Amino acid sequence: MSPAPPPAPLLFNLLEDDVLRWRRVGDGQVHRSSLPGLLAAMAADTVHDFPALRPHQRHPWHAFLSQLAAIALHREGRTDTGLDAAGWRAALMALTPDAAAWCMVAPDDRPAFLQPPVPGERAADWKNVLQAADELDMLVTSKNHDLKAARAYRGEPDDWLFALVSLQTQEGFLGAGNYGISRMNGGFASRPGVGIAPVGHWGARWQADVQTLLAQRDAIADQHGYASEDGHALLWLLPWNGTDSLAMGSLDPLYIEVCRRVRLSSDRQQLGARVTGSKVARVAGKERNGMTGDPWTPVDAADSKALTVSGTGFDYKLMTELLTGSRFTQGAAWRLDGWPDGAHVQLVAQATVRGQGKTEGYHERRVPISPRLRRRMEGAQRAVVARMAAERIAAIAAMRKILWSSLVLLFANGDGDERNDSISDKAGRFARPFEQGEDARFFDDLIEEAEAPEPDTASVRSRWAEGLVARAEQVLHQAFDAGPRATMQRYKARASALNRFHGGWRNAKDPMLKDLVHHLAQQRRDAAPPPQGQRHG
Repeated sequence: MSPAPPPAPLLFNLLEDDVLRWRRVGDGQVHRSSLPGLLAAMAADTVHDFPALRPHQRHPWHAFLSQLAAIALHREGRTDTGLDAAGWRAALMALTPDAAAWCMVAPDDRPAFLQPPVPGERAADWKNVLQAADELDMLVTSKNHDLKAARAYRGEPDDWLFALVSLQTQEGFLGAGNYGISRMNGGFASRPGVGIAPVGHWGARWQADVQTLLAQRDAIADQHGYASEDGHALLWLLPWNGTDSLAMGSLDPLYIEVCRRVRLSSDRQQLGARVTGSKVARVAGKERNGMTGDPWTPVDAADSKALTVSGTGFDYKLMTELLTGSRFTQGAAWRLDGWPDGAHVQLVAQATVRGQGKTEGYHERRVPISPRLRRRMEGAQRAVVARMAAERIAAIAAMRKILWSSLVLLFANGDGDERNDSISDKAGRFARPFEQGEDARFFDDLIEEAEAPEPDTASVRSRWAEGLVARAEQVLHQAFDAGPRATMQRYKARASALNRFHGGWRNAKDPMLKDLVHHLAQQRRDAAPPPQGQRHG
């Protein structure tokens, strides 16, 4: 009888092998460590960034590290993150009896990192073979226009690891057999990452979110019907043949999910992957519309569904609603109170926008929130800041409409032909930079007013409105070169456009523009010399 073949090796053990690259705070030196070593470095806040991490992978990686640490600490009955590498290794090992669950390559009938076991199947028989790490990732790069696909043929283990985290924790529906995660509103939505974070490095935000998750896990379980204890937390530990889904009630409130059947393999230390489809989604949560208690996902209270970010990303209107409005119920990672006195925090918003068979870009925006602004955002003062923002949004909309109308007149040679679609579209293209510019500076300007002492608020508002008019007029002047070139038409078109522009904002119904008109009139009256009979000398 021939001897039994040796057991398949366990490769790239995240608990033992230094496969993760990160740069150190201060000197930028690249370090390599295991997952426990990385968590220890995060606890010491010495991680500046990850050289292999792509921008769209930032939130999934942060969320994974935060959920994993909170799950491990809760199971250990601890709340502090200050463990050394050995302590983190013990805490992670306690989550699973099978060491293969922390290896990137393991036999098919055993769990591998973020890869559920497939007993009775041979992954080698799966037809879909991937040889580059970015092929595994969730991005849809149509015609390679935005981001070239399948470039990472010689990717290192952490290239594959980040792609795997991205795929399994933020992917959506991509055709029959390719189901998405439960933590988004529908298969073509996105998993946003919205929260309040300290200004600093990766470790500072991670520590803050881990503490929040530990404090809020029971509330999340109660509100969403999860298992408060002993629920399934690391879903890649469970075998999956692609025909069964997990009930939400069986899950831990901080569960880390997997949505695809994938297995990594290694040939002479070069990683590759094979994937296959499933009959059903791994988590049976479609009816929840993404309302899973995800700590970083706002929920639209009126429509009872998780936030889906559009192709415009986190523009100033959406960010204002997130920061000051009442439309969204924020997740656990949103916390304005409980910070030390003088702490500087920021609103962080991240999302990879998905569409039907396409990706509409990665969007990230950060808005600094000073201690003074944070105090104003608490209680009744939040409504005051919300009103300031709403008035500015309305003023920008009014000024853009005036600018567009003036541009239409310019491109119509001063004849006012607004029925020409070509002219209207051209005016829209030339007006777009104005609103983009106001978007970029919106929160800096708003914060200046929100932080100003009460006596100075009116003058801050007037300066902003005056600057708004000046910036819109500058865009109009920049468009003059695209207007008519013939001498008579050029003068007529420019004069007509300027007359419409100045007449438009001086007679606008918008409250801030009306206040500006009154303010400027008062300035002229104050600067005018007194009548002849009132002079003294």
